[in-house]
Amino acid sequence: MTLKIVIIGRPNVGKSTLFNRFVGRKAAIVHDMPGVTRDRREGFAKFFDLNLMVIDTAGYEYSKTDSLEKRMWLQTQRAIDEADVCLFLFDARAGIQPYDKHFADLVRQSGKPVILLANKCEGKAQEDSIHEAYTLGLGEPIPFSAEHGLGLSDVYQRLIPFDKKGDDGADDDGVDFTGMSEDEINAIKDEKAKAKPLQLAIVGRPNVGKSTLMNALLGEERMLTGPEAGVTRDAITVEWEWKGHKVNLVDTAGLRRHAKVESDVEKLSVANTKHAAFMAQVVILVLDADAVLDKQDLTIARQVLDEGRALIIAVNKWDIANRQEALQKLNDKLQTSLAQAEGVPTVTISALKKEGLDKLMSAVFKVYDRWNMRIPTAPLNQWFGDMIDRYPPPLGKNKRRIKLRYITQAKTRPPAFYIFSSNPEGLPDAYLRYLTHSLRETFNLGGIPLRITVRKSNNPYADKAKKK
Repeated sequence: MTLKIVIIGRPNVGKSTLFNRFVGRKAAIVHDMPGVTRDRREGFAKFFDLNLMVIDTAGYEYSKTDSLEKRMWLQTQRAIDEADVCLFLFDARAGIQPYDKHFADLVRQSGKPVILLANKCEGKAQEDSIHEAYTLGLGEPIPFSAEHGLGLSDVYQRLIPFDKKGDDGADDDGVDFTGMSEDEINAIKDEKAKAKPLQLAIVGRPNVGKSTLMNALLGEERMLTGPEAGVTRDAITVEWEWKGHKVNLVDTAGLRRHAKVESDVEKLSVANTKHAAFMAQVVILVLDADAVLDKQDLTIARQVLDEGRALIIAVNKWDIANRQEALQKLNDKLQTSLAQAEGVPTVTISALKKEGLDKLMSAVFKVYDRWNMRIPTAPLNQWFGDMIDRYPPPLGKNKRRIKLRYITQAKTRPPAFYIFSSNPEGLPDAYLRYLTHSLRETFNLGGIPLRITVRKSNNPYADKAKKK
């Protein structure tokens, strides 16, 4: 079973560094500037023999007004309510601060077990701060360094009493492929891959409603939202289920034009967003209905497709849009500026009013099925032969017609194909575009990137000729 722990504390005490230490990678943005983390981020970790769900939170800052800081605190409160154990960090170099004491009072009121960590204890200079920490009333502090991994074994010992005994029932579903054909092996591998949760990322420019859409899908105020542009900084993954389908839903920071990105934190956010989008399987590009597919939207869409991800376009704020004008502009831009993925699904939604969400998710799973599609060899080559008969390949440099022998699907996710030819270098791009367009149309592969590579086929008589 998984033990859920939440990392809490005031800003800049090392919470995200500890989160990254647990999950074993730089998943959360870390920077010297206080308050970088805003939303709560979750990640699985194997900590010695413990299975952990670790939650990183925003630093506590007191605010009575309906400000961003107050909304951040509400997110932290929800994380504490969901957790089994709280890891309370304070900066041993800076000593106990008023916010530490105020936050400690609030945490005690939650009734949750708390483990107190005196972070940044790389030397003995922090001993006074460690003794002062007893005044927080949270028990004995553990000298610790998230950056260098000092004190991890002590944290493990304190977590053991809270461990939920038992296992998750996972077993090894390995399959013996001995004696199976290549098509049978591929079919089993494809089914196993599709059984895993769908990785679905939500991307777009700042303030188009990405976090609002995520909250609407989840049915709760999971992500921070507000009128301020750029509220989201980290790429936040949340496990979710839609009509029996498991989904890892990823909210991301807004992507501005490269020239406008100046601060180090925003640069880190952009890199984090792109990594999340490129690791996803399906990407929802959220547009503002009043400014559809501007230059930055097109740049994001092209990057997603170039990375081989399936793409959905969600036109948000449809409830207040000039609909006819927006649709006309969108269709024109798709035809002229995004030709590399004909048939990209476009869905009109209102995230704020929760309209069009089922239609959006239905489109997501349809395009996901296309992205996973494997076309049987026989119908694929029947189509290939028909295309060559209808429009034969052009003449090569030697004035002989280029011979295209056969086609095979090399892989899925996205679908990739090899065409074997006597003269692959001589085949013009226009002929490949002709085949790609027909392949999409014939096998319903709209909205996903396709990879077609022409390879030189071996001459079966070459070795015999050399022997003679």
